[in-house]
Amino acid sequence: MAITLATVATTPYEGQKPGTSGLRKKVKVFTQKNYTENFVQCILDANGAALTGSTLVVGGDGRFFCREACELIVRICAANGVSRILAGQNGILSTPAVSSLIRRHKALGGIVLTASHNPGGPENDFGIKFNCENGGPAPDAFTNKIYALSGEIKEYKIAEGLAIDVSKVGVNNYEVAGKPFVVEVIDSVTDYVLLMKEIFDFDKLKDFVSGKSRGGQPLKMRIDAMNGVTGSYVQEIFVNCLGASKDGVVHTTPLPDFGGLHPDPNLTYAKDLVDAVRSGDYDIGAAFDGDGDRNMIIGRNAFFVTPSDSLAVIAHYLECIPYFKKNGVTGLARSMPTASAVDLVAKALNKELFEVPTGWKYFGNLMDAGRLCLCGEESFGTGSDHIREKDGIWAVLAWFSVMQHTGKSVEDICVEHWKRYGRNYFTRYDYEECDLAPCNEMMDTLEKTITDAAFVGKDFSAGGKTYKVKLGDNFSYNDPIDKSVSTKQGLRIVFTDGSRVVMRLSGTGSSGATVRLYIDSYERENVLGQAADMLKPLIDIALQISKLPQYTGRNAPTVIT
Repeated sequence: MAITLATVATTPYEGQKPGTSGLRKKVKVFTQKNYTENFVQCILDANGAALTGSTLVVGGDGRFFCREACELIVRICAANGVSRILAGQNGILSTPAVSSLIRRHKALGGIVLTASHNPGGPENDFGIKFNCENGGPAPDAFTNKIYALSGEIKEYKIAEGLAIDVSKVGVNNYEVAGKPFVVEVIDSVTDYVLLMKEIFDFDKLKDFVSGKSRGGQPLKMRIDAMNGVTGSYVQEIFVNCLGASKDGVVHTTPLPDFGGLHPDPNLTYAKDLVDAVRSGDYDIGAAFDGDGDRNMIIGRNAFFVTPSDSLAVIAHYLECIPYFKKNGVTGLARSMPTASAVDLVAKALNKELFEVPTGWKYFGNLMDAGRLCLCGEESFGTGSDHIREKDGIWAVLAWFSVMQHTGKSVEDICVEHWKRYGRNYFTRYDYEECDLAPCNEMMDTLEKTITDAAFVGKDFSAGGKTYKVKLGDNFSYNDPIDKSVSTKQGLRIVFTDGSRVVMRLSGTGSSGATVRLYIDSYERENVLGQAADMLKPLIDIALQISKLPQYTGRNAPTVIT
C-alpha cells in the first residue's frame, strides 16, 4: 500500500494540560477518537520549525496501549516532517533510556509513553510526555505551549499506509512526500547498558557481587522489577553483567497490566519485596517503578532507606564512582518536599545546594550549566547529570558501589552517616483520590493561615514536644540559570529547629485529588529512634494546623512512605 499524507479534521478536548511529568489519564480517555492524535500533534507543533528534518526517540514502559500508541506516533511524525525515529523494540524503553538515547544521538527530543508509578491495564492509566533535546522533561514554557495548542487544534496529519512493526529490531526506510523517512527499531537495553559501564566499574562490582572481593561470600540481592519496563535491564545488568543469581531477580517480564501489581516502589506497593527481605536472607533489596526512573532501597531485615537518606549517602560517597572521580563533584540538589539531609552533606563538602520545585525538569538547567551533578526527590527518585531524568537502576548501582567501597551493610552505612551528620526523620502521607473541591478549599485556607504575619512565632505542641514557627509560605523558585519564576509549588511550614511540614496537591493522578503531606524532623543526637515515634508529634501538629481529616474525610492515609 502506498504511503499517502492525510490531514484529518478534529476538535479540541478539554483538560489536555501536561502535569509535572506529562499528560496522564485513563486508557479509555486516550483511546477516544482523535484524543491521542490531538495531543501528539500539539507536541509536534510546539517544536515549530525545528521539527522538520529532526530525529525523535519514541518508547515507553510497556503498559496497555503502549505499542499501539508507539506505532500511531510514528505515522503522525512521518506526516509532520520528522526524518528519523528511534523506537524501542515492542515500543519499550525505560524513561532513563529515552533520556540517554536523546543525548547520545543528539535528537530533538523524545515522546515517552508512561504513567510512571500509576497502575496499568485497560481500566487504568496511560500517559504521554515530551522530553526535550537535553534529554529531560520539557520545561513549563513548552508544556504551556502544548496546552494552548490543544485548545485550538482543528486538524492533525498522519501518514496512511505506513506499516511499521516495532516488534522487529532493524532499520526501516520509507519515502514520505518525496523525502526519506527512517524508523530504526532498536534493542531497548543496549545503549543504556553501555552508559552504565561508562559510569561504574563493572569489573569491581562483579567481583563484589560474586563474592570474589567479599571472602567468597556472594552479595545476596533481591531485585524486583515489578513487571515494569526495567525487567530486561535488570536481567542484562545484574545477572548477565554482574553475575547475580537468577533467583535474586523477580517480576522481570514487562506486562501491560504489570501483572496486577501497582508499580510504585514503596513499602506499601512493594510488599512482596519487603516481606522477602525481612526474612534476613538478603543483603540488599531494590524495586523500581513502571518506567524505571524511581527506586526503593532496603537493607537486611527490610531496613528501609528513605529517598532523602539515599540521596545524602550517595552524595557523601560520590567519588567512589569512577564517573565522578573523573568529572568531579559540582552542586547537589533536592526537591523542596525532600528532607534536607543532603543539605548537610553539601555544606560539609562546600558545594552549592539547590532547592527546587517537584518535577525533574527543574534540575535540567542547573545540570546543563555545569552547576549540578547529583539530585533527588522524596518520591523515590535519584539521579545524576549522566542523563536528565531520575534513574532507578543507576541508583542501585551507586549503592552497590558504596557498599563495595566501604565494606559495610546498608544499615551500617546509614547509621554511620547519621552519626556524622545527624538524622532527618522523614515520612510522606498520601491521601489518594480525594474529592477535589474540599481539597482545594483546604489548601486555600491553609495558605491564608500560614502566610498571615501573625503565624510566625506561634508555638505548637504535641507528644511532649513544642515547635515554634519560623516561616510559612507557598514555595516559589527563581531559576538561577534562565531567571524563570515558578510560584505556588507547595505550602511549607518551617520551624526554628529546622523541622518542616509541607503539603501539596499532586498533579500526576488520573482522577480525583491526591493530597501529599510531608514531615521532616531533624535530630542531631537521637539518631537511632523509631521513625514513627519520632515523627508522631509533628504529624499530629500538621493534621491540627491543616484540618486535613475534616476536609478529606480521611482518618488515615492511603499510603505511608
